Amino acid sequence: MLTAAAELEHEQTGTPRARLRGYGRRFHPVGLGLALVFFVGSMTPSLLPRVWYLQGVATGISVAIGYGVGCLIAWVVRRCGVDPHWSERARRIGWWVLAGAALVLVPTFLVLGSWWQQIVRDLVGVPRVQRSFYLLVLLIALAVALLLLTAARAVRRGTARLTRFAGRFVPGPVARVAAVLVVVVLAVFVLDGAVDRVLLGVAERSAAVADTGTAEGVTQPQLTERSGSPASNEPWDSLGREGRTFVAGGPTAEQIEAVTGAPARTPIRVYAGRESADSVEGIAERVVAELERTNAFDRRVLAVVTTTGRGWVNANVAGAFEYVNGGDSAIAAMQYSFLPSALSFVADRETPQQAGRALFEAVYRQWSARPEGQRPKLVVFGESLGSYGGQAAFASGQDIVARTDGALLVGTPNFAQPWGRITADRDPGSLERLPVVDDGRNIRFASRPDDADLPGPWEFPRVVFWQHASDPITWWSFRLLLQRPDWLREPLGPDVDPGMRWLPFVTFWQVTLDMVFSADVPSGFGHAYGPEAAELWADILAPEGWNDAVTQRVVDALGGDTSPS
Repeated sequence: MLTAAAELEHEQTGTPRARLRGYGRRFHPVGLGLALVFFVGSMTPSLLPRVWYLQGVATGISVAIGYGVGCLIAWVVRRCGVDPHWSERARRIGWWVLAGAALVLVPTFLVLGSWWQQIVRDLVGVPRVQRSFYLLVLLIALAVALLLLTAARAVRRGTARLTRFAGRFVPGPVARVAAVLVVVVLAVFVLDGAVDRVLLGVAERSAAVADTGTAEGVTQPQLTERSGSPASNEPWDSLGREGRTFVAGGPTAEQIEAVTGAPARTPIRVYAGRESADSVEGIAERVVAELERTNAFDRRVLAVVTTTGRGWVNANVAGAFEYVNGGDSAIAAMQYSFLPSALSFVADRETPQQAGRALFEAVYRQWSARPEGQRPKLVVFGESLGSYGGQAAFASGQDIVARTDGALLVGTPNFAQPWGRITADRDPGSLERLPVVDDGRNIRFASRPDDADLPGPWEFPRVVFWQHASDPITWWSFRLLLQRPDWLREPLGPDVDPGMRWLPFVTFWQVTLDMVFSADVPSGFGHAYGPEAAELWADILAPEGWNDAVTQRVVDALGGDTSPS
């Protein structure tokens, strides 16, 4: 923490009375002043509404960081030779001013914070909550801040003891550097080892047990067009919870005909579970075998999907794809992990990429081996980690255009490539949240479906990156700590509170905690992507005889859970 060196210096240069107060009994006034500033900033609106206890955590972290920044500033100033000696009277006045500011600002911004949260809730269409809960925000924030400060001081004490021990054998400056290096290495080793060997291991085993269950209302399909059916080579029990939900769901031919008013076929859905092979490449080959079994390569359109976490596919995006193609379609997906998306997002970013490459390349080899006139259209889609993993199969946006007949990439995380390069290389004057690339010739970005309607021609193949301006999964980045992103310099999206501002450190933790419930909002906000997918699929594939009235009927027919697992 930033407090370590600064507070050590403060204790060493303070008065005898201050030193006698002992460890943890005194706070630096500059640190407290910055902590108060960071408290005020943490109460300002962010991308999505936050429950009161998450607001308390975000505020507590911000207060601790503000205190550390203040102590660091004071330490640097003293190191530069500026060490004013204030009179006792001046010190008392300063403390009274700080206390008075706290007495005014803390309750004022608790009230304002609760009010701003109600505005954000209205904006995204979720019910208002009791504002009185915000009284608990202060208690949680103080507890979190004190916990972090105690941890930082413990690290500082350990470093000081190591410095004294090493000082017996080497010069003082060398001892200090060595002590810091030892503490950093130990911290990295302990944290990395704990995550990789303990936490992830426990999480993987627990998730594997949960994966054996089946969601309520899901039953084994009997259609030969589905993996897990009696005709399939993939046993029903091997597909995992999300895989079973996927193959058992989706519209039937009769439902598609009733909605579109045109003859329809039974859509094909193939899937292989994590336990079906020892490697992601092996799982991908089993998916291709299912495509062969179901004659999926004879359909009009074939979609390759990279799933999220433990194998989830957005039911609305998949169903919309099948409606738009009149059921003359096939979707290929696979499970590559037992971990939920949240854990994979933090601790395992390699496996989604391996799975995305393995599945697309396996399907692409089989697809490209067929005569050119006898191939289905080949498209890709994926959401969140699925979008991230699926993009790993392509070197660039133009590679997606060159090797597919279209793509719908949804809620892409900020660290995904080639999304990041495409966004950075956008046409001058276009927004980071809605980039325009090469005048929208092939690749377009949309928060709402009509965002894809640009003035210039839209050539085939068509690629759409679907991302809400209020989606923290898309906009979260470590750069938020110290750098204001373009999307917060530019006009904010219509689904973002106009009062949102970038604040160093504070915005990072606000957006981080926005991710926790980012899918628990109505479709069209945050990380909830729903039936509007039908409009985008109609744009991407442009089926013959399609019109806006049919699109609306599909949107009305679709529904279901859109939260990733």
